[in-house]
Amino acid sequence: MSFSQPKDLASALSILEDAEPRIIAGGTDVYPAMQGKKRCSEFLDVTRIDGFTDVTLRDDYYRIGAAVTWSDIIKAELPPVFEALKQAARTVGSVQIQNAATLVGNICNASPAADGVPPLLALDAEVELAGTDGVRVMPLSKFIVGVRRTALRKKELCTAIKVPRPASNMRSKFEKLGSRSYLVISIAMTAVNVLLDDEGRIAEAKVAVGACSAAAQRLTALEVDLVGADPRTFEIKAHHLAPLQPIDDVRGTGAYRLDAVGEQIRRALLGAIAG
Repeated sequence: MSFSQPKDLASALSILEDAEPRIIAGGTDVYPAMQGKKRCSEFLDVTRIDGFTDVTLRDDYYRIGAAVTWSDIIKAELPPVFEALKQAARTVGSVQIQNAATLVGNICNASPAADGVPPLLALDAEVELAGTDGVRVMPLSKFIVGVRRTALRKKELCTAIKVPRPASNMRSKFEKLGSRSYLVISIAMTAVNVLLDDEGRIAEAKVAVGACSAAAQRLTALEVDLVGADPRTFEIKAHHLAPLQPIDDVRGTGAYRLDAVGEQIRRALLGAIAG
């Protein structure tokens, strides 16, 4: 077995040019994903690459490196609008998993139930991708293209998540439904970011739902209708949830997921405005 652990991005990209290793960070999903498949014999560990463990504020955006763990997110000094992401981080597996698993690994795994995706979508997150041809940046909403599928190209690394600097008074909330409180895959989950005007009405809203379609998504029609509304009395209608396509599986039916999401959005709105 070949195991590489480069300390700089150029070396990592050089390894990718010469071979086809499995890219790992925390590695918490590597062996489960191999079940029933040909075993990989080459691994590229990105956790030692310079800058990959940093959470930094640049002029107009926050940058979360590819080796930043869920525990790092929980401990990071971030504004209140990141609270939904921190809440999601606390629901990911056990503390041991949170100490190893990475946020970038979560989005690259591209599970419909990936806990980090709805909060990041509500933050308008972008994905930074690097290859020998250069660096490109794309919206997270376009990076995940289906179940376990992303727009990552061969010979390319996801190097960071970039979040545009949000309004200082925007607030967020994350709601997750599972069969138990911890160590559970989501049945449905919702992240909400809300900005209120001086009269307590919604000036801006961002609502993202996961585990109810092939990839988590923003509910843009709902966001439009929320502007100017009183979050305490706003009613969520069926057409607001129409873009979702929840499936029936061992964790719940599609109809149950839709009912749950409507309640989750209501709770998340109220939780966000309560701070």
